[in-house]
Amino acid sequence: MGTIQIHDRHFKPYITAAELDEAITRIAASIERDYAGKTPLFLSILNGSFMFSAELFKKLTMPAEICFIKLASYKGTKSTGHVITSIGLDDEVYDRDVIILEDIIDTGKTLSQFLPQLEHQQPRSLRVCALLHKYEATLHPVDIGYLGFRIPDRFVVGFGLDYDGLGRNLPEIMQLAD
Repeated sequence: MGTIQIHDRHFKPYITAAELDEAITRIAASIERDYAGKTPLFLSILNGSFMFSAELFKKLTMPAEICFIKLASYKGTKSTGHVITSIGLDDEVYDRDVIILEDIIDTGKTLSQFLPQLEHQQPRSLRVCALLHKYEATLHPVDIGYLGFRIPDRFVVGFGLDYDGLGRNLPEIMQLAD
């Protein structure tokens, strides 16, 4: 796929669909090894992680549950710095092995505010699984147990990530070109 335009910005290819598939296969194998004999509860952070979560879940052969929660801190191409919870967690996490599925971690603010809420509910274990990590943008370090790619602090779309609502349906990750 070549350069594309979404709204007023141009994006260029960055991570191919094949590279995404390879990373997700690697992550699934690690989770299966680490949680053998267990039934983890995956918490998929909407909206961006829905494609990553679906692809990862399809690759798991172990018993597992998935639940969705909506946390947001973005408007346009910038983080607002404020975490907004739109949909709450309905499933019980007490004494459960919980794995948070996140599309991208950049400043870390969203998870740094959400993780203590989950820890208060006393899960047996709690790990973070992220497709992307903007390591240069991190202001609130988060321990990422499973990671697909470390990327520079450039805005990306595709594979669930959007720019003001558009671009989520792209099968690969595109990076801001301008």
